[in-house]
Amino acid sequence: MAYSLKDKHVLIVGGSSDIAAALATDLLREGARVTLAGRDIEKTAVAAKAIGDAVRPVALDLSDEGSVQAAADQVRAAGGLDHLVSVAAERASGPVASLERRALLAAFDAKVLGPILLAKHFAPMIAEGGSLLFFSGLGAWRPSPGGVAMAATNGSVSALASALAVELAPTRVNAISPGVITTSAWNTAVPDKNELFQRVAASVPARRVGEPSDVSAATRALLTNPFITGETLHVDGGARWA
Repeated sequence: MAYSLKDKHVLIVGGSSDIAAALATDLLREGARVTLAGRDIEKTAVAAKAIGDAVRPVALDLSDEGSVQAAADQVRAAGGLDHLVSVAAERASGPVASLERRALLAAFDAKVLGPILLAKHFAPMIAEGGSLLFFSGLGAWRPSPGGVAMAATNGSVSALASALAVELAPTRVNAISPGVITTSAWNTAVPDKNELFQRVAASVPARRVGEPSDVSAATRALLTNPFITGETLHVDGGARWA
């Protein structure tokens, strides 16, 4: 059963990221309609404009249910939705002894509580054959000191996708778990991103780090395969086995 993204409406939450930009660009190339959603509407509008005039920006704050509902109302009024992809993330890293509750709540809002609210307000409008897709991450499978919050939130995403796939059937729900991807997020996350990329490339079986295009390709594969649901697709170059 072939499934095309042509003329399908895809909402990308966390729309100002490099991965969101790569995905949106590829979706437009395949003939999809794309809406970018983000907490900062001005920043989201700039990101949408950079991708193409056809991309529509929408304000959506995952920590505010009223904002999620308002965004859902806008999308419904615009004709409904085929797929929702949330790439949203908030970093809460560091030793347990130094973690602050505010940072933890922000991380869980982005990865766990927010996706539950997205499912609550957007799943009812997902068209037949459509899906929800949430982003997990390697930290859940390769935890390290200082990564407790990342492990907990990303692991929760995978469990959430399976649970929602059962509850929301036949609407499909999946998760994708990227490894180290060459995005601008690393500019401030580590002291030397090039050193990190070289070290990772030397250690993982794929012998390279990932590109946003790798994640986009995997995302589109999940969106278009009607017989995959409740799964987590790992796009990490084999980093879990390194």
